[in-house]
Amino acid sequence: MLVKDIAKAIGARIIGDEGVEVRGIASIVSAVDGDVVFVEGEKFLSDALRSRAAVVVAGTFAEKTESSKPLLIVPHPKLAFARAAALLGAGETRAPGIDPRAVVPPSVVLGDSVTIDPWTLVGDKARIGDRTWIGANCVISRGLEIGKDCKIYPNVTIYPGTRIGNRVIVHAGAVLGSDGFGYVRDPETGRHEKFPQIGKLEIEDDVEVGANTTIDRGALEVTRIGRGTKIDNLVHIGHNCLVGENVLIAAQAGFSGSITIENNVVIGGQVGVGEHARIQEGVMLGGQAGVLPKKVLRGKGVPFWGTPAKPLREYLRSLAALARLGHKENGYTENGHKKDDKKEN
Repeated sequence: MLVKDIAKAIGARIIGDEGVEVRGIASIVSAVDGDVVFVEGEKFLSDALRSRAAVVVAGTFAEKTESSKPLLIVPHPKLAFARAAALLGAGETRAPGIDPRAVVPPSVVLGDSVTIDPWTLVGDKARIGDRTWIGANCVISRGLEIGKDCKIYPNVTIYPGTRIGNRVIVHAGAVLGSDGFGYVRDPETGRHEKFPQIGKLEIEDDVEVGANTTIDRGALEVTRIGRGTKIDNLVHIGHNCLVGENVLIAAQAGFSGSITIENNVVIGGQVGVGEHARIQEGVMLGGQAGVLPKKVLRGKGVPFWGTPAKPLREYLRSLAALARLGHKENGYTENGHKKDDKKEN
């Protein structure tokens, strides 16, 4: 692909030869001839220009730089580099086709250029969109719908009642659409009897689901993951949760049932959220924060921390007050001296 084609696709202004051929992406250190690299600040520009890369994506700080390499000038170099990588097909490439060791019944509807790897089982009447790849040892249950340009990595299990949109990535070991943790206690016997788990799971376009993450189906209705949401490894999302668009969820976070997370929320690692809580648009939850059941967190762009989660300033004030109290109870003044210390003459 030529520099001019990449520039047009990512909205970049070219400085230099627009006819240079580009074949791949790389870091500045590992770049070879034909690679494109990026720099976000002027500090590393000279390193990029001395590298073996063919093209450098840079910000406006590089506009007046003299270089033998073509420069692609953009407002956000890292974002433009990511788009260039997608354009160049960076990553694994696979030849389309159905491996003879896979089980794909005649009732399955396959789009163009679908790839299904060995030992994968696809259930009756499933529908798989154009250019989607399904890795080895996956279980795609009966009647599922998977959109176009999806990547389903090995050992993924997708239960019935799940619908997956376009350009969705599901990493190895994920389980989608399993039963929620729903039981009803019999007060006479003390036994916990299973509540029906017959709802659906809907995963919208451009979602990414991390390795060994589990997302439960709705009990009677739906669990939904909104467009563009990115979920890290080892996350659990319970039944009836509604997750908005462009939400970021880091590893080991856990969500009870019937939680609503609005658009553009950022959730740190090991966060825990109780049932029926609501996280409003733009809230940021710091690592290991805990949200109590039925709690509503408000404040676009406001960071919350601690358990129970509080706005960061309030949380830090609480920590400071607790530290002062601890000093006093242990016989220290606020500046850390023992109360009975005598001044030296």
